[in-house]
Amino acid sequence: MRNKEWKVVVTFESTNHAMALEKVFKEQGVPGRLIPVPRQITAGCGLAWCSPLHAQSFIRNEINRHQLHYEEIVELEL
Repeated sequence: MRNKEWKVVVTFESTNHAMALEKVFKEQGVPGRLIPVPRQITAGCGLAWCSPLHAQSFIRNEINRHQLHYEEIVELEL
């Protein structure tokens, strides 16, 4: 069994918002990837961005800098 680690998860109201964030984050080298929304939370669309917990402040800065739309930012053990 895989050890669980704390992650930062960004949820979205729409798939378009998720895809826009993914494009910017890949261009900026933000660690992480799109995943299905974890069952512990709910979101408007079925996608979420998942990154290591240590990247949380970088993620928040990039979201603000690029004015990206998101629903919620949460910390989860995945």
